[in-house]
Amino acid sequence: MNSPFTPGIAAQRLDADALSENFADLHAPLTAHEAAVAADRCYFCHDAPCTTACPTDIDIPMFIRQIATDTPEAAAKTIFDMNILGGMCARVCPTEELCEQACVREMAEGKPVEIGRLQRFATDTVMEKGVMPFTRAEPTGKKVAVVGAGPAGLSCAHRLAMLGHDVTIYDAKDKAGGLNEFGIAAYKSTDDFAAKEVEWLCTIGGIEIKTGMALGAALKIDDLVGCFEAVFLSVGLGGVNALAIDGDDKDGVDDAVSFIEDLRQADDLAALPVGRNVVVIGGGMTAVDAAVQSKLLGADNVTIAYRRGRDAMSASRYEQDLAASSGVKLLFNVRPVEIHGNGTARAIELEYTETKGGSLVGTGEKIHLPADQVFRAIGQTLTTDGGLKLEGRKIAVSEAGRTSRSGVWAGGDCASGGDDLTVTAVAEGRDAAMDIHATLMEGA
Repeated sequence: MNSPFTPGIAAQRLDADALSENFADLHAPLTAHEAAVAADRCYFCHDAPCTTACPTDIDIPMFIRQIATDTPEAAAKTIFDMNILGGMCARVCPTEELCEQACVREMAEGKPVEIGRLQRFATDTVMEKGVMPFTRAEPTGKKVAVVGAGPAGLSCAHRLAMLGHDVTIYDAKDKAGGLNEFGIAAYKSTDDFAAKEVEWLCTIGGIEIKTGMALGAALKIDDLVGCFEAVFLSVGLGGVNALAIDGDDKDGVDDAVSFIEDLRQADDLAALPVGRNVVVIGGGMTAVDAAVQSKLLGADNVTIAYRRGRDAMSASRYEQDLAASSGVKLLFNVRPVEIHGNGTARAIELEYTETKGGSLVGTGEKIHLPADQVFRAIGQTLTTDGGLKLEGRKIAVSEAGRTSRSGVWAGGDCASGGDDLTVTAVAEGRDAAMDIHATLMEGA
């Protein structure tokens, strides 16, 4: 993070009360009465399209019926059976593009059943009591290493531990949680929920977490394969793409990922520096999270500059609208050309773009925006592949997460296939765990 003394970037733009209000829970949790009313709207469809749309295949009509019959603990068990991180997914999953978009109520009335908030109601009910609704099977004596304590790794570890295996999770950071802990907007996961979820998940037993250990440095893939019966890699995408333009190295230019991580780990948001004129380059969730939070910290002007049109943005329309309603300007069909300033960012030069013959090209028309802080959010890259076969820029895997090396599986953002979503990572970790279990128990 840049120094708070960088000209144009300063801390304490808003007082503590304003920041507390700005970073409050994006969606307030439902009360028991509100949950009952919301559940009553469900048609409890047979072959429900919402379930089909869920990457973790949660039986959505079932858990909503259980809420409607005042058994939220049973509803939570239905959710956790398929998605042990159902609490976080209820907060961050793009339900408006998945289950709720497929809801029959949405298609008929334009207002879906509030599946995400109902899921949160059920899971929070159980987690707040500290109850783990699963028991660990008899120990198998098998040991599995999980590298990466993000959604895929945690999901895989919990399922393996539940099946009786001993799991050691290694993570490069000083705290477990991965994307859930470090990489999403603070207003989506309040009250240290990510850390509490990890602690709750580990109450299944049989899971040990070792932090500060990164693959390729403290950990060698050969050593892991030699010490464990199976290895699951969920190392995420630790690298960040550069803008590759003049001025990219000026003070005030930073990675959006680093900014979000600093914000998520800050003890005092008022002490976090932010510019007056912020420009975020990119069109995904990271770009939206960085832009909205810059505005919430007190930036005067925040712009998301994206090289293609609105429909091409990977951030959902809901997230785009959230940014706009927060005071963020969305600028489409522009690409960065140069960041101007004498050592520190002062302005950014953008060129308008168009698509010709299937390729994106510049039109020659340019604009300048004041920018004392510029965030890169144009994609992340794999920092280590463990010597495994790649597919494109990710580790190549089969449907069950098997890699090119026997005994090694992979899932989450580091692996090929699937969407870069928390809920998808959870499903991949779960499914890899089941395949690892079947492999380890062959002939047992």
